[in-house]
Amino acid sequence: MAIGQINAITETGDEVMLFEDGTWSYLNDSLNIPTEIPVNEAEYEKDKKSTFLVKSKKVDLGVWINPKEWSFSKGEEGSATEFQFQKKGEDFYAMLITETIPIPVETLKNIAFDNAANVAPDVKIESVEYRTVNGLKLIMMQMSGTTQGIKFTYFGYYYSNDESTIQLVCYSGERQMKNNLEMVESFLNGLVEL
Repeated sequence: MAIGQINAITETGDEVMLFEDGTWSYLNDSLNIPTEIPVNEAEYEKDKKSTFLVKSKKVDLGVWINPKEWSFSKGEEGSATEFQFQKKGEDFYAMLITETIPIPVETLKNIAFDNAANVAPDVKIESVEYRTVNGLKLIMMQMSGTTQGIKFTYFGYYYSNDESTIQLVCYSGERQMKNNLEMVESFLNGLVEL
């Protein structure tokens, strides 16, 4: 017999969703988001094998990729997703979302979480930190959740300046992501300001 998800209220009055696997999450998504973000002091740089620059036409940013390992295509007309990427021959995908509206990066992190929660109510933040990548101070966030019975992980960089906002997010199945974090970080570290 399948039990499914159950809504409940904690002793402090917060609404939560209980899942079959014994985990739970707040229904008020803002309670699921860590409020204090640690700073990773390491400096991240693009991989030397990333020799092809995919340039945004909307914002002064781009992504250096290894063209032997990654393919890319333009996003749909009118979409905030300017480019889509795929690791050749594998089930790893990425998207570059560009907007000409500056959004505080902490707010951007919350928006990304809320968007993920719309498709996966059990989404949770696995890790979040400030990083410096090719001189850009940004937020790294890794989220995991389940949608249509599929466990997935998003691993992304979130950046904003006075003129624009970007999200560079890689995603795949939970197991695939766990086993290939170094490759994913190498891809994300191609993000540069032009």
